[in-house]
Amino acid sequence: MNILKTPGQAGVFYFPSATYNRVMILGIDEVGRGPWAGPLVVGAVVLRDGVAIEGLTDSKKLSAKKRVLIAERIKTQAVDWSLGWVPAEEIDELGLSAALRLATVRAVEEITQPYDEIIIDGTMNLLDGTSKAGMVTTLKKADLLIPSVSAASIVAKVARDEYMASQDSVYQGYSFAAHVGYGTKAHATEIETYGLTPLHRRSFAPIAKYAGLSKPASISSLRTSGAKAEDRVQAYFESQGYEIVARNWRTKWCEIDIIAQKGGELFFVEVKYRKNNSAGGAASAIDARKLQQMHFAAELYISLSPKQTGGVRLVAALVDNGAVRLLSFE
Repeated sequence: MNILKTPGQAGVFYFPSATYNRVMILGIDEVGRGPWAGPLVVGAVVLRDGVAIEGLTDSKKLSAKKRVLIAERIKTQAVDWSLGWVPAEEIDELGLSAALRLATVRAVEEITQPYDEIIIDGTMNLLDGTSKAGMVTTLKKADLLIPSVSAASIVAKVARDEYMASQDSVYQGYSFAAHVGYGTKAHATEIETYGLTPLHRRSFAPIAKYAGLSKPASISSLRTSGAKAEDRVQAYFESQGYEIVARNWRTKWCEIDIIAQKGGELFFVEVKYRKNNSAGGAASAIDARKLQQMHFAAELYISLSPKQTGGVRLVAALVDNGAVRLLSFE
């Protein structure tokens, strides 16, 4: 592949028109493969044929300020662009390789404008097994050589950094804006001081250590009685037509076992489990203090989800000897 620099514009590349005239390339690159915390993000960009965006290069070679400026140019001038996100929970469930493929598929599915070829940074065809597999070319250092791949790396990096920075206000004491989830000494100190957050990838060996495990956690190795009770409650809600929005949503101050949605309403569910009724049954665990905590957790979740406009209900899901009973407080 003969790729040349545009004279006088360092870092800007173009394809010789005799060979690649009017070829529309969808560039793919990922950000966030190695951090201890936060999502994996894949960028996908189709650039307008013949239009060079000054400053395009590998996102890691740019300052944060320059990345933001160039990302805005990309979004304005690109034919199309999108992002594919996979959160920490899915990374733990699927494994990193499968999560990377999923993020790539999600990004490509959001591209609606036509293109002729897909170039992915690296050596792995992340669309293998899909209808797009035959369009893919993999290329090492593509984020340095191919403008659309450079653009993909920049928009993905900026989006992920901005998301991680926003989590500083959610998890106080964590400087996510500074280390964006990577394994720094400061990050390790924060974990030792404040514990793990839902952003942390518990399947990663360094994080598994902080979770008190000798090796990365598997789903089957963490099936406690409480987790099984939550499984039972989730299955019950799904059988009744509810959508599960989140499970084990946590902040430094509070947590919600299950968040479900139906008919425009959100249901904040506290799961309580008893092997028998000798302690008064599961209902006895929902006292005034716990109810106050549920109120606080629901209010915090709503404040972080401005698009939520429907009603809200607090529910205790009581699991006694495998049977599920619901106790609604509102």
